[in-house]
Amino acid sequence: MRSYLTGSKQRITILYVLSAIFIGFNCFLIYREVYWLLFFPLFLVILYLYFYSLDKILLLITALTPIAINITQFEFNVGVSIPSEPLMLGVLLLFIIKMFYSNDIDQRIWRHPLTIVIGLQLVWMLITSITSDLPLVSFKHLLARLWFVIPFYILGIQLFRKQSNINLFVWFYTIPLIVVIAYTTYNHSLWGFDEQPGHWVMEPFYNDHTAYGAILSLYVPLFCGFAFSKVYSRTTRFFSFIVLMILLMALVLSFCRAAWLSLVFAVGVLFVVLFKIKFKWIVFVTIIFGILFYLFSFQILDRLEKNRQGPSANFVEHLRSISNISTDNSNLERINRWQSALRMFEDRPVFGYGPGTYQFEYAPFQRAKEKTLISTNAGDKGNAHSEYIGPLAEQGLPGMLLVFLLVAVFIRVAMRVYRRSRDSEVRMLTLSLMLALLTYFMHGTMNNFLDTDKASVPVWGFLAAIVALDLYSGKKEDVGVREADEQ
Repeated sequence: MRSYLTGSKQRITILYVLSAIFIGFNCFLIYREVYWLLFFPLFLVILYLYFYSLDKILLLITALTPIAINITQFEFNVGVSIPSEPLMLGVLLLFIIKMFYSNDIDQRIWRHPLTIVIGLQLVWMLITSITSDLPLVSFKHLLARLWFVIPFYILGIQLFRKQSNINLFVWFYTIPLIVVIAYTTYNHSLWGFDEQPGHWVMEPFYNDHTAYGAILSLYVPLFCGFAFSKVYSRTTRFFSFIVLMILLMALVLSFCRAAWLSLVFAVGVLFVVLFKIKFKWIVFVTIIFGILFYLFSFQILDRLEKNRQGPSANFVEHLRSISNISTDNSNLERINRWQSALRMFEDRPVFGYGPGTYQFEYAPFQRAKEKTLISTNAGDKGNAHSEYIGPLAEQGLPGMLLVFLLVAVFIRVAMRVYRRSRDSEVRMLTLSLMLALLTYFMHGTMNNFLDTDKASVPVWGFLAAIVALDLYSGKKEDVGVREADEQ
C-alpha cells in the first residue's frame, strides 16, 4: 500500500513539474510573441479522440465545416479548407493504417449497391488521374474525394448505426451554419439587402451565394421533417421550426435562383411520394413534355430570347431572370462553360482531361460569340457549373454516367427503406434525407460543389445515413448494438 502511494505521489510530482515547465516555456514564447504552443493541449485532446473516440472527431469536423475558411495560396490555385480538411486527412490516414491491422468494417457496407457505385467512381477517378493532362491536380482532387468519402460515407455509416446520431449530425452542422447566416445577414443589411452584394456577403465562409444557397436548400427538407413530425417532442419541433424559418429567410436573401428551383423540385417529388404516383406515369408525362418542347422549341427559344429581365432585389423579377438567356451574364456564362465542357468531351470522350482540370483546360474551347462580360481569355474562373457536365469533360462519358447511377441508386435505396419501414421516425428521416439530397443534385444541374468540404460533408453524410437506415433500421441483430451504444 505504501509503495502504491509513493508511486502515485511520484506521478503527481512529475505531472506538476511537466506542467510548470510547459507554462514557463509558454510564457517565454508569448513574451517573444510566439503563440503556437498555446494550441498544444488542444492538439493532445484531438489526438486522443482520433485513437479512442473517432465518432467525436467526425462530429467535430461536421461542426467546424460551416465556419472553415478556404486558403488558396498553392500552385495551380488549389486550396485547402482550414481546419476541416486537414482533420479529414487525419481520419483518412488513420483509416488506412487500421485497415492494415484489422478490417472491422461491417462487410455489408462494402457489398451495398451505393458503396459499389461510389467505389466505381473512385476507381474511374484513379484511372483518369493517370491519363490526366495535369496529374498533380487530378491526384489532389482524388485525394480530396477520398478524405470526404472515407470519413463521412464509410465511417459515417458506422456512426449512424445509432440512429440518434443522424439527428446529431444534422444539428452539429446547422448550429454553426446559423452563425454564418447571422454574419451574412448582418453584412447584407449594411448594403440594404441589395441583390448584388448578396453574391459575396457570406465570404470568407462560402465563396459565393450559389454555394451558400445550395447548403441552405439542402437543410430545409430536414427541418421541415423535424418541425412537423409528431415523432419528436414539442420542444424539438419548436426549435426546429425556428431554425426552418431562419433557413428560409436566408435562402430568400441568398438570391440563388438554382437553390429556389431545387426546393420547388423537392416539393414536387414529395407530392409524388405522398400520393404514390407510379413511375410509369412520371415517365409518360416527362416524354409528353419532351415532345411538346421539341415541337415548339422555336417558339419557346424565341420567347426566352425576348426575356431581358436581369437579376433584381425584387423577388418576382429575380425569378423571371432565370429564363433570360439574352442579357443575363450569369446565365450566359453558364452556357459558355457548358459548351466548352461539351467540346472538351468531344475531344476526349472516354477519359476526359482529368479530375479537377476543367478550370485549367477550358479556355481554348471557348468561342468568341459565346463569351460574356465575366468570361476570361485565360479561362481561370472556376468549374463547369454542373455536377454532370463537369465529370463529362474531366472523366469522359463513364464519369458522367456514374454520377447519374449514383443518383438513381440512392433514390432506389431510399424509397425501399421508406416503403419497408413501419417506424414513423425512420420513414420521416429517410424521406427528408432523400428530398434534401435531391435539392442538391437538382442544384447540381446548374452548379457543382462536391469538390468542397461545405457540400461534401452533408452530401456524403446524408448518403451514409440512408445506407445505415437501410442496413440497420428494424434489424434484430442490431438491437443489442443500439442498446449498447445508448448505455
